[in-house]
Amino acid sequence: MKPTAIADIDADAMLDQVRSWCSINTGTANLEGLARQLDVLEKAFSVLPCKIERVDPAPVTAVDADGCEVEKLHGQHFVLRVRPTANRRILLTGHMDTVFPKDHSFQELTWLEDGVLGGPGVADMKGGIAVMLHALMAFEASAGAGSLGYDVLLNSDEETGSLSSNGLIAEMARGKLAALTYEPAALPDGTLAHARGGSGNYSVIITGKSAHAGRNPDDGRNAIVAAADLAVRLKALHCPDISVNPAKIEGGSANNVVPDHAVLRFNIRPQSTEAAQAFERNLKTLLTSLESQHEVSAHTHGGVTRPPKPVDEKAQMLFDLVRECGAQLGQDIKWKSTGGVCDGNNIAAQGIPVVDTMGVRGGSIHSADEFLITESLAERAALSARVIQRLDEGAIS
Repeated sequence: MKPTAIADIDADAMLDQVRSWCSINTGTANLEGLARQLDVLEKAFSVLPCKIERVDPAPVTAVDADGCEVEKLHGQHFVLRVRPTANRRILLTGHMDTVFPKDHSFQELTWLEDGVLGGPGVADMKGGIAVMLHALMAFEASAGAGSLGYDVLLNSDEETGSLSSNGLIAEMARGKLAALTYEPAALPDGTLAHARGGSGNYSVIITGKSAHAGRNPDDGRNAIVAAADLAVRLKALHCPDISVNPAKIEGGSANNVVPDHAVLRFNIRPQSTEAAQAFERNLKTLLTSLESQHEVSAHTHGGVTRPPKPVDEKAQMLFDLVRECGAQLGQDIKWKSTGGVCDGNNIAAQGIPVVDTMGVRGGSIHSADEFLITESLAERAALSARVIQRLDEGAIS
């Protein structure tokens, strides 16, 4: 099958779509904006021979500043299926949400220089969604398309850990030949992310006993002090196998009251499943010691939601295929390991080979300096189209 050339991709249409989509604020908590984004994505993707559905988010809870568990609302997820009965099927994933809430100052698109567009979500990852769509359009227009089936998932909560879509990701990944995820390239030159560590977010709710800070302070049990002690102990677990970052302590009230509650929030980045398991054992030991020494109680919420993503033999075959396809298009594809995480971690946990940075070239994501290199829209769409063609041809069995 002839490779899809960059010239065959409608780069102007891609750029118009990205600019239109980025005009809609889709911060993870902006449910109205996410619903508007769903409407326009359904219309855009309807050019494919597909069935589209909206899937409700799974229930998610979070811990508030008072240590209470509360429901956290999320938007619906976009699911598309093409040839669902095909024997050989792949998964393509992306996300609609951005890290910029609707009241954030970064809302406008700006040309930073010729061919470089700045704006919220241009790279992460509305540009990636355009790459995915036009790659699939090119594949469907190619001779021989029809034997390979695929699912598309665009979730609404990737930027906050995909807590309401983790189960859906796992369900859609199972049994797939391979997966492609459209996070932006790891570097502006197009370098792919290779192996990834994992990530977990925790909240420890500590309950002590209040007392008057002047009259009877020793009758109290200071939850803030216990939380601070725990933060120091957690940081001592930091090592090359696992990064531990105590991030925030909340709690207390007036200065003359011994605080009876505190919430310690922290993140871990394990490099392996074994490191994550060892941390869980160490955390239990720390909490038991903390409760005994400070005479408080401690309850944990959260855990590892992005498992570490090593690159096994099957995954390496997919990386090699992407590099081969790039070479056919005159693109020099490289990769490097990274400390970042994404839905590719969750897909790999199902034993499915995945390349998770098939999106645009750009940079400075998660900041008001985010940018997209616009020539990469057609470039990366052609690359994806060729990879999908080769998967259709049986490049990976």
